[in-house]
Amino acid sequence: MTMVSRLSSSLAALAAACAVLSPHAVHAQALPYGDMSGEDGGDDSAGDDGIAASVPLAKHTGKVKITPYIEAQQVALAELSPGSDVLTYTTLAAGIDASITGRNSQGSASVRYERRFGWGKKTTDSDVISGVARMSVAVVPHTLSLEAGALASRMSVENTGSTVSGVDLGNSISQIYSFYAGPSLTTHAGDVAINGHYRLGYTRVEAPKSLVLAPGQSAIDVFDDSVVHNAEIHAGTRAGTLLPVGVGVGAGWYREDVSNLDQRVEDKHARADITLPVGTDVALVGGIGYEDVTISSRDAVRDPVTGAPVIGSDGRYVTDKSAPRQIAFHSEGLIWDAGVLWRPSKRTALEAHVGRRYGSTSYYGSFAYAPSDHTSFNVSVYDNITGFGGMLNNSLSNLPTEFQALRNPLTGDIGSCVASQGSVGAGQGTCFGNALGSVRSSVFRSRGIMATYGVSGSRLQYGIGAGYDRRKFVAAPGTVLALANGVIDENYWVSAYLNGRIDRNSSFGTNVFANWYQSGDASTGDVVAVGATAAYYRSITDHLTATAAVGTENVNRDVLDDIWTAQAMVGVRYSF
Repeated sequence: MTMVSRLSSSLAALAAACAVLSPHAVHAQALPYGDMSGEDGGDDSAGDDGIAASVPLAKHTGKVKITPYIEAQQVALAELSPGSDVLTYTTLAAGIDASITGRNSQGSASVRYERRFGWGKKTTDSDVISGVARMSVAVVPHTLSLEAGALASRMSVENTGSTVSGVDLGNSISQIYSFYAGPSLTTHAGDVAINGHYRLGYTRVEAPKSLVLAPGQSAIDVFDDSVVHNAEIHAGTRAGTLLPVGVGVGAGWYREDVSNLDQRVEDKHARADITLPVGTDVALVGGIGYEDVTISSRDAVRDPVTGAPVIGSDGRYVTDKSAPRQIAFHSEGLIWDAGVLWRPSKRTALEAHVGRRYGSTSYYGSFAYAPSDHTSFNVSVYDNITGFGGMLNNSLSNLPTEFQALRNPLTGDIGSCVASQGSVGAGQGTCFGNALGSVRSSVFRSRGIMATYGVSGSRLQYGIGAGYDRRKFVAAPGTVLALANGVIDENYWVSAYLNGRIDRNSSFGTNVFANWYQSGDASTGDVVAVGATAAYYRSITDHLTATAAVGTENVNRDVLDDIWTAQAMVGVRYSF
């Protein structure tokens, strides 16, 4: 059976399962908790979140909204295949949702901590931290700002290194943490515009207690942590100021140090660019410059008798600090690109480039369209050399400062996307599906595309995100990672949600997702994951909300047993 037919059959089976579990075909992700009584002077609009009247706030000054809450849930998790275990646990959680929209600061955050108490010998207690945040604070208005972003997510790691959210069976669960912070500069020196930034980032993936492998299959080296430095500076003039064309010069530096085998990516570049207007809303652009990119690493400690690489207690290779650093990739010389800019209105923007970088042809660009304040469509195409941490940091920095987190109602975890609430172009980085696709430790060249569409109406909020990510891994010859050199992994994913108000006191949310991970390693095979959730929310008082949710998920593997699970949950939340 081909992977496409397997994905189709999994989706068909999932749809049938959802029909049994719920009268709705798809299931919920957002958590529109709070006061849905409409006691706001008779206004039946959606409020700021586009779903229901906003929750009563502990603090509300102008456009600053802070909503702390506590929650209690009872969850049942049934393994439908290959086993038949039924696990139950109680969850106590505390969290905060916040948004700031001011003259000198903007930001959104959704942070949650929960403690799970297992019932029975097969269900263990656990702690889960999840959340996403993005903030911009002006230190000097209109000139210097401090940017920051953070993500915490709970994922299951497959034998391919791919990740699956929502499945809690087994010991392959890992917590992922990532954050970045740094200043951004926007100023002028006469007619010359100067822009720049510096970002310091950190990402960590906790080691799974056990990673289920097929007999004879080599272990996947799971990413540990990395530190990222990213600096850019650019100065330029607009067409028609000093010259009929716009001119500019810029330089950048990127470095990522991955703890696994001391891998390092270092990229230094400088370039000049030109902008030639060919119409009132169209311009041709081009640039030429110099770039020096180097990827290097060390080897693992070897057993003195067998020569096999030594694996530490965390399941990762032990780095031989005494071994010399070895070059895995080096590209130095001329870089160039040419493209087009099109901006016919404040609600539409297109940018497309083709050029040469990393020793081969490169494509990148973006398209943003916002026909109204409540609707947005965004597409982005990228090409980068990075590690897992650098890619996740970049996704965080592309987040809009105004968004609504979309959470799984059963697990409380952050979904693949957030719902942006900003202007045109603000939603270019609203999804993490491409970045979170795999936690292999090897550095890679990543090329891909991501598209999102979202609508936030007076009674309904819905959207869809989809993406494709191709990673070609780069590793030094003579090291333990050499087998990964040139391996290509591909990840296709899609996620959709529909949330809305039923009446003045109740609302619903639905979500479906599918993920197809094609591994370039024939011994690990491919993984297809599909899932759906649905939730119903009922306002009991101005501060107390009851929730009921159901969901199902299927993980289909080439070389391991398939997994089918179903979950159900009831709970209450008190918002302060």
